Amino acid sequence: MAKTFDELILAAEVARDQEVKRRDRALAEIRFVHEKAQREGRTRLTEDEEASVKSAMETHTRAEADLEGANANLKSLRDAKEREDNADRQLAERAGDRSTEATKPAYDRVARIGNEERTYHRGQRGGAGGKFLRDVVAQFLHTDFEAEQRLGRHMQEERVERGEYLQRAVGTGAFTGLVVPQYLTEMYAPAVAARRPFADAMTQLDLPPEGMTVNISRITTASSVALQATENSSVSNTDMDDTLLTENVQTAAGQQTLSRQAVERGTGIEDVTMRDLQRRYATSLDSTVINQATTGLAAVATSITTDDTTPTTAEIYPKILQAASASETALLGQANPDLVLMHPRRWYSFQNAMTSTWPLIGQPGIAAQNAGVNYAEVYGAGFRGLLPNGMPVVTDANVVTNLGGGTNQDEIYIIPRDESFLWEDPAAPQFIRAEQAAAANLGILLVLYGYFAYTFRRYANSHQKLSGTALVTPTFTGV
Repeated sequence: MAKTFDELILAAEVARDQEVKRRDRALAEIRFVHEKAQREGRTRLTEDEEASVKSAMETHTRAEADLEGANANLKSLRDAKEREDNADRQLAERAGDRSTEATKPAYDRVARIGNEERTYHRGQRGGAGGKFLRDVVAQFLHTDFEAEQRLGRHMQEERVERGEYLQRAVGTGAFTGLVVPQYLTEMYAPAVAARRPFADAMTQLDLPPEGMTVNISRITTASSVALQATENSSVSNTDMDDTLLTENVQTAAGQQTLSRQAVERGTGIEDVTMRDLQRRYATSLDSTVINQATTGLAAVATSITTDDTTPTTAEIYPKILQAASASETALLGQANPDLVLMHPRRWYSFQNAMTSTWPLIGQPGIAAQNAGVNYAEVYGAGFRGLLPNGMPVVTDANVVTNLGGGTNQDEIYIIPRDESFLWEDPAAPQFIRAEQAAAANLGILLVLYGYFAYTFRRYANSHQKLSGTALVTPTFTGV
């Protein structure tokens, strides 16, 4: 179905608004850099600041040019719509019908906003994600005209509601995909959360509206305060200095190959596939946050060696307190170690432990002569319990178990959540696209992807970990 002028004007208005925002953001960045230099009493910008200003000026220039084109396009569409309306009125007059109703466009020629039912919604027959995913595959395999129209209407609805996020995604990489309806992401959240326990426990922040990096200023040289030696003598003075910490915006992706027979002859395959893709997406993100080289938690955390040929939980626990002490010393109140992350097998080994000794100092919420509390929560449902010092435990199967010389060791992480940042946006879209990567086998590849950034690197030694031979595969013993 061809788009009406109302729909074209609506899309043009969204595009114009995005250019206005891009222009204004560039000016705001330039103003921020110069204000920062003035606050610090500097008459010249640093090389990094000059590069930022230059990039922002170029962005502003492009946005101004694009905005001029968007306004011209919008004016042209409005002029064309006015001519169409005049022609409709003239036809109605010639037909002798001068009523208001005769000049109204047909129902299917109006762009409808408000409580109008979405193209894809959770109440549709055929399963939660069935209709959407069937249309994705049908349009890809058969260039299905009706499926293409429904997907087109869906994307227009997304541009109206989440235009800034679609704008951000344009030109950021090698993908161009369809936006997954938000209700699907929400409906599958319970299954997804079970695949990203640690990511859900981190401090959640909104992903910046555009760009493929997140920049954080770190104070590397602090100011100083000291006692004045004598009256009217010089007081302590140390110029503050900062460095820029840059973290990349990354793409988490999952994929699933379906046989053409399953798509065309299967029942309920779409919902099963959507659930599987969501789980893959969540697992990829969570595993990256923990295990990525250089920037992941395992790479950043300061290691405390815990070696023991006959390890017991009672011997491991004091090392956790040692790590918490080191973290608190490094942060000095900026944040506090308040989470222990471990593999599920380690948590169950802690529950298996027996002891005849208990801490000398009681802890809130920990009963006397107990070495902790088990909340009896299932995997992925939040805190599994408390250790004797009151620190909550999160278990995550993305913690690797093949470390050490025997490739059978895991690690335990002691974490300040206030210094564990994950940039996502609950309103930002995930995307999906179809590829026929296995055409000779009648296979259809569906790819789901989205964007995120994270950091544990604001303060050195803020995150600690236990590693060593005491963390080999646990054994479960009884009487």
